[in-house]
Amino acid sequence: MRHEGMSRQRRKTVSALNRLHHPMAIVESKRIGKGTRVWAFAHILPGAIIGDDCNICDHTFIENKVVLGDRVTVKCGVQLWDGICVEDEVFIGPNVTFANDRYPRSQRHLSNYPVTVLGKGCSIGANATILPGVRVGRYAMVGAGAVVTRDVPPYRIVTGCPARVRGKITKHPPLADQAPRTWKREKAKS
Repeated sequence: MRHEGMSRQRRKTVSALNRLHHPMAIVESKRIGKGTRVWAFAHILPGAIIGDDCNICDHTFIENKVVLGDRVTVKCGVQLWDGICVEDEVFIGPNVTFANDRYPRSQRHLSNYPVTVLGKGCSIGANATILPGVRVGRYAMVGAGAVVTRDVPPYRIVTGCPARVRGKITKHPPLADQAPRTWKREKAKS
């Protein structure tokens, strides 16, 4: 990692394993992989396990019984609660909400939380909600704002409330500007 132009305080945050922890982040876990970046106001509890080359953005919270694979991106405003397992190369968009208790009550804690699994390479769109115990399949895509109440099959696109399968997707879909348009625009009424 290049250090030119970095402040002394910032250089101190770069460890021998080439990890970057912003000085305003609270990183209590010792099990964070090589090349992982943790940005300002993130809080990672001591039991969390985070893989190599992850990007944990601002204002995130990761509880103790959470496992993140390698090359995972967690965007701003996401909280990962106990019982969440995120496989390699997953993208979690801004403000995605996870629940880990189907019937929550104040001051009541489960002894075992349902396991929610995000399969390898899947993408979760901004503001989606994932209910506890759900499995999102490999390379699946959850649309922005979707409410996922059931398992999502691999290589499927789901949207809506509740989320429903709307189509298929490949491991490497075309870039947005290269994708064919599959919808018709309504003509403006004059």
